[in-house]
Amino acid sequence: MTLPAGATEARPVSGGDLNESWCVRLADGRRAFVKTRAQTAPGEYAAEARALRWLAAPGAIDTPQVLEVHEQYLVLEWIEHGDLGAAGEEALGRGLAAIHAAGAPHFGDPFVDTDADGGAGSARIGSLRLPNDPSAKWSEFYVSCRLEPLTRMAAERRAITEGAVRAIGSVCGRIDELAGPEEPPARLHGDLWWGNVLADATGRPWLIDPSAYGGHREVDLAMLALFGAPRPRVLAAYCEVHPLPDGARERVELWQLAPLLVHAVLFGGGYGAAAERAALKYCR
Repeated sequence: MTLPAGATEARPVSGGDLNESWCVRLADGRRAFVKTRAQTAPGEYAAEARALRWLAAPGAIDTPQVLEVHEQYLVLEWIEHGDLGAAGEEALGRGLAAIHAAGAPHFGDPFVDTDADGGAGSARIGSLRLPNDPSAKWSEFYVSCRLEPLTRMAAERRAITEGAVRAIGSVCGRIDELAGPEEPPARLHGDLWWGNVLADATGRPWLIDPSAYGGHREVDLAMLALFGAPRPRVLAAYCEVHPLPDGARERVELWQLAPLLVHAVLFGGGYGAAAERAALKYCR
C-alpha cells in the first residue's frame, strides 16, 4: 500500500475490484479518497485525473476534485455518500446531456494532440486496455477499437462460442447500416454503469472512474441500462435537453455488446452468452 506523505487515519473503503481504496486524513487535515495498488501502468492515474477534469469542464455534473496524482496513487476529494432520489436522477439526465453535447475533437482518445509523445492512449476498462485511436467515423471506431479487439480477447479466453464470433462478425459487417444517423463525437464517460454514479449527502450526482473518450452518446445511456434497474427519470430528463435520434431504443443492445464482451473477458460466466444474444438480434 502506498499513501500520500503525511496521511493519517487511513481506513479501507469499498471502491472497485482493481485498486485498493482508502479514506485518509491528509497532512492539512482534509479527508480524502485514495486509490492505489502495487503495480500500475505508467501514467494510468494521470490519465484518470485528466478524464475527470474533462468531464467536469462543462460544469454539468461534478467529478471529485483531483488533489494529487502519483504513479502509484490518486488522491481525490472525499464525497460524503447519500441517496440520488428523483431530483438527483433528473439532474443526472440533464447533466449527461450537457456533457455529451460539449463534444470531443474526434471519436477515440480526446487527448491525443496534447500527449507528450503525440500518440493515442489506450482506453482502460478494469484491467483491460483497448485501442483508442482517433477516427472521423463512429462506426469504424466502434468496430476497430471495441468490437474486433474484444471479440479476439474473448475468443482467446474461450469466453464466447464460435457462433458468437460469427454473429459479432456479421454485426461488424453491417455496422454502417445498424449504427443509425451520424452524429458528432460526444464527450463520453466511457464506463457509465450505476456503480460509477455517486450521490452526495444532498442527493446531487457525481461521476467517478471514467474511461473517457469521444464516442456516440447513446453508448453511455446503454451502459446505464445494462446493469441495474432502468431509471425512466434519467432518460426523460436527458431527452428534454438533448432528444435522441430515431431508432435509439432499437440500438441499445448494439451498444451494450461491447461492455458485455468486456465482462465476458474479465469474468466469464454467462456474459459470453449474453453478448451472443445481443449480436444475434442484429443478424439477418
